[in-house]
Amino acid sequence: MIKKSLLLWLTIIPLAILNGALRQFVLDPLLGMTYAKPVSGLILCALIFFVSFLFIPRLGKGTGKTYGLMGFVWAFLTVIFETVLGLALGSSFSEIIGAYNITTGNLWLAVVLFTGIAPWLTAKIRRII
Repeated sequence: MIKKSLLLWLTIIPLAILNGALRQFVLDPLLGMTYAKPVSGLILCALIFFVSFLFIPRLGKGTGKTYGLMGFVWAFLTVIFETVLGLALGSSFSEIIGAYNITTGNLWLAVVLFTGIAPWLTAKIRRII
């Protein structure tokens, strides 16, 4: 079940990239970066929930612990992916770490935490656990 969930996690990556493009080319010009960052973070959380809500039931029935582990793996992979991608695109390590500072309006930390609870939350809402 955890292995199958990795394919589901992979579907979130293009959505996150599209969300970043939406922030950069639409939200930032319309709202300014002060508001674009948190709105983008909320949109990404909604997208993660939507994907989870649609596809978690197709993974099979598991325990709360299984869905919790799934969320941990998703959050861990998200942090690794974002760090590697950021470094590959020329961001400094301090810039990458700075994205986790919620006081700047960047909700990236909340997105990572939400990614970690999304499988469990979805399973609970869908009454799988």
